[in-house]
Amino acid sequence: MATTVNTAFKEFMKNIVNLDPDETSKARRSRDWLIQQIDTFESKAGLPKMYSEIDIHFGSFARRTKIRELDDIDIMIGLSAQGGSYETNSNGAIELTVPDSATTLLPLCHDYTKKINSRKVINKFISELSTISQYKKAEIKRNQEAATLELNTYTWNFDIAPCFMTKPEYDGRTYYLIPDGNGNWKKTDPRLDRDNAKRINTKHNGKVLDAIRIIKYWNRRATMPTMPSYLLECILLSFFDSQQETPNYIDWQVRDVLLHLSSAVYSDVQDPKRIQGNLNNLTYEDKQKISSKALTDYYKTVDASQFETDGDHKSAINKWREIFGSNFPEYTVQ
Repeated sequence: MATTVNTAFKEFMKNIVNLDPDETSKARRSRDWLIQQIDTFESKAGLPKMYSEIDIHFGSFARRTKIRELDDIDIMIGLSAQGGSYETNSNGAIELTVPDSATTLLPLCHDYTKKINSRKVINKFISELSTISQYKKAEIKRNQEAATLELNTYTWNFDIAPCFMTKPEYDGRTYYLIPDGNGNWKKTDPRLDRDNAKRINTKHNGKVLDAIRIIKYWNRRATMPTMPSYLLECILLSFFDSQQETPNYIDWQVRDVLLHLSSAVYSDVQDPKRIQGNLNNLTYEDKQKISSKALTDYYKTVDASQFETDGDHKSAINKWREIFGSNFPEYTVQ
């Protein structure tokens, strides 16, 4: 019962924004079972040698910043490069070359070369996923960077990206190499995203993830251009990392974040992994619209806070409904 702003937010987070705990547990079990099945692929003739030690969960579900409804789960499946080496070509794409001894990788190379074709690797995964009896009726296809397993029995899909791990570079860093969507490879490192989110959330006593999720919900509403989820998450994590402390109440956190977003959306947002450079590719027009909406809603949070201070919880809750829409709980008379 939403008799106060605090109870309204608790109800909103539990029933609308956050993933259902039972569904989350089921999804994790399903994900872990799928990885076990994939890691047996190398026992079949003609398949690459697996490198299960580098398998990793990534994306917002792994970082615990996913909101309802759970629609996709991202997995990276490690492969052994079998003595291969890589270099960056003139277009900035990474080419992965393997020796003659890499007999299971040579058939997956670009024609008449020894450079691994990431599309062929994904297609190989697709053909093997279809042999898992539980997934015979599932739709399995290739997107730009992964094999997508669309399940009939669950609401979520699995995006399965094959990957290789580099040896340490001159600065000691290692990278994951994943498909770039054009047949070659690109660098990433989900370990840094995972550790960054965990560090900042711990710094603020576990209050950051809820704030990220509720702002993602705000971002998804069709009242302005939608910011890419990862871009928004990076802006929010950078903001919280710059703060010595954060308010205890989520409505105050929303207030502070919206004010910050109204100006931060105009700025460059550097990839925290130090790989992609500036992530903010929004058009100036979209930046203006997002900034205007964030600032307008910020002023509504100020009004809501004043109503709450005055003991007028009904007006405060109604003001929050203007921000988050009709899914935000209505005031309930005690």
